[in-house]
Amino acid sequence: MCSLRHVAVPCQAAVYILVFTLSASYSHAQTFVDRTDDLGLAIGNGPAAFGDVNGDGWPDLYAGGAVWLNNKGTAFTRIDAQGYGLIADLNNDGLGDLVSISPPAIAFAERHEGVIRFNPIPLPELPSTVCRGAAAADFNNDGFVDLYIGGYEAWEKQITYPDLLLINQQGTGFVVVQLPKSFRARGVTACDFDEDADVDIYVSNYRLQPNLLWVNDGHASFTDSAEQSNAIATSQGFGGGHSIGACWGDFDSDGHIDLFAGSFAHNDSRGDQPKSRFLRNMGNEHEFVFEDLGECGVWYQESYASPASADFDNDGHLDLYFTIVYANASFGKKNHPVLYRNQSTTDAWVFEDITAGSGLEQRPATYQAAWADVDRDGRIDLVTGGRLYMNTTAKDAHWLQIRLIGDGLAINTHAIGAQVRITLPDGRTLTRQVEVGTGEGNANSPILHFGLGSIAGPVRMVVHWPNGQTDIMRGVKPDRVVDVDFTPAPATDEDE
Repeated sequence: MCSLRHVAVPCQAAVYILVFTLSASYSHAQTFVDRTDDLGLAIGNGPAAFGDVNGDGWPDLYAGGAVWLNNKGTAFTRIDAQGYGLIADLNNDGLGDLVSISPPAIAFAERHEGVIRFNPIPLPELPSTVCRGAAAADFNNDGFVDLYIGGYEAWEKQITYPDLLLINQQGTGFVVVQLPKSFRARGVTACDFDEDADVDIYVSNYRLQPNLLWVNDGHASFTDSAEQSNAIATSQGFGGGHSIGACWGDFDSDGHIDLFAGSFAHNDSRGDQPKSRFLRNMGNEHEFVFEDLGECGVWYQESYASPASADFDNDGHLDLYFTIVYANASFGKKNHPVLYRNQSTTDAWVFEDITAGSGLEQRPATYQAAWADVDRDGRIDLVTGGRLYMNTTAKDAHWLQIRLIGDGLAINTHAIGAQVRITLPDGRTLTRQVEVGTGEGNANSPILHFGLGSIAGPVRMVVHWPNGQTDIMRGVKPDRVVDVDFTPAPATDEDE
């Protein structure tokens, strides 16, 4: 069971009278406008994570050695904070805590006389490590958020560091599980891709090593299923890719969450290294094995880095933004981040480069890419290259945003790991998940964003909570932000 609350959005019109086709939303130029200075931000060019620090339902930002509290989309207030990393409520008090990943450290958020401050907590002794990416989720299903910390390398010393699993002891501390130090992890992102009510982990590994797909048994015991699931993301003649980051998303709107595996992809003496590729989740009928669809229009440039997906034009299809490592790659060739619009059909996946004219042309080299609707106007915004770009796309398509709230007992308060599915009249099923960790070291907003195109009427929504409970909600009206609170289902005779 759950309860639904409509949250008013002051700048959003309550009713749309005109009805457009799904493709009509793209009849206007997609425009992103740099509002960084206007909103008082100074976030630097390192990884960035959105999350809700003070529990007010507006996405805050952890970047540039600070937390930036969102003042309802009109400005940001800076709070000093260590490093960069993730925002997640680790002690279920309703406030977003900080997970710094370089070096690993945790600070609990506290509210004192209305002011948020962060208090570092001691961690058990950790092995020496270099970390570039991490993910947070309740991996053992005890209601508290755990952490997966990727271990990278010290190239000059030829040292590979282990990945670390930090198991939350109900908000009082962490137990560290050290994983084999055989792989050079860059990006880490998590998803219950096999829909069995536990969160799995995808690790993007560098140096032509195979990527890992850690399948969870529900108790935070993991088995690598990348080869069996066809998720290594490589090609013949290579053991793995030159991977930096990946992102989950239901790119074909079939109700199953797919995977985009990015690859840096040098051109070397053996030929082109494995390119970035889309991996289609084939669902339960095919034991959740992935079909490798290849590049699908994501054209080759040498130094791709961190991807992030979102439906920025509200047409119901997840799009892709992909950053780069080098402004000048091999042979002096210029590289730039690219914005791809999803134009896929049921027969073919097609992603079109629409960077020109978007306001994101010739952005600098960066690992930073994270999406959030900062002003909650129904148009999802982008942080990249040390700047915040507000989405000014014309409001001719409908949308819905869902903020899931756990009870802090069975479900962590930020509902990390939950999934929501919306069925459209044309038979498509849009799927979004609450995730903390995408690409390399970034995190999108935990508020789930659905573009609905021309769908102006109420929709049917199914919430899949991390503990396996499913709630069906009908008559959910679009063009608004909706809070959904978890309530445990009444016990049945079988439960007793």
